[in-house]
Amino acid sequence: MQIFVGLGNPGSKYAGNRHNIGFMALDRIAEDHGFSPWKTKFQGQICEGRLGREKVLLLKPETFMNLSGQSVGEMMRFYKLTSQDVTVFHDELDLAPGKCRVKMGGGHAGHNGLRSIHQHISEAYQRVRLGIGHPGRKELVAAYVLHDFHKMDQDWLDDLMRGISDGAAALAEGDTGKFQNAVALRVNPPRSSGSGKKAEKETKAPAPKPAKPEPVEDNRSPLQKLADKFR
Repeated sequence: MQIFVGLGNPGSKYAGNRHNIGFMALDRIAEDHGFSPWKTKFQGQICEGRLGREKVLLLKPETFMNLSGQSVGEMMRFYKLTSQDVTVFHDELDLAPGKCRVKMGGGHAGHNGLRSIHQHISEAYQRVRLGIGHPGRKELVAAYVLHDFHKMDQDWLDDLMRGISDGAAALAEGDTGKFQNAVALRVNPPRSSGSGKKAEKETKAPAPKPAKPEPVEDNRSPLQKLADKFR
């Protein structure tokens, strides 16, 4: 059994925030893979289902971001699991929008949700880092993460969510490479070989060569030819 945790803040006010991309990922997994209805437990919203051969519990803490570890720790201990059975989906400032990386252990890099989880279950858990980009200056970060995704972000965001859902079973079964490949295939699908211009050039019929002019018959007499030569 495993626990997949999505980080975010509860309530409709925050639903579209960049900080809530972890909630979005879990909602997509639950919907696409036929998980049970969400219910309130462990200071959060939980549901359960299967991904491949693995039973997985999904948790969206409702303690607000800074206290996420309370909910995660309570659920983990109830099911007698360890921190290595926990995977956390969270926003990542240090990755470009749409990028996805899986990491086991390490620091929290100032992320308040991860900081709280560190305090309650240790740092030895798996993270799925979901790139949202950086606003450029440190003092802009708080407003940036608590702002909704722009309309122009919706295409890559939807591709990212689809990729996470496609690879969810591989992630649950421990194949992080296959999971990341599933995401990449959605976010950066392979391009067809050759450009449109090249294909057009290859299919265009060659222009016909101009016909050679037919020779004109010379009907002059030998005497006329000789006279014309000296004119």
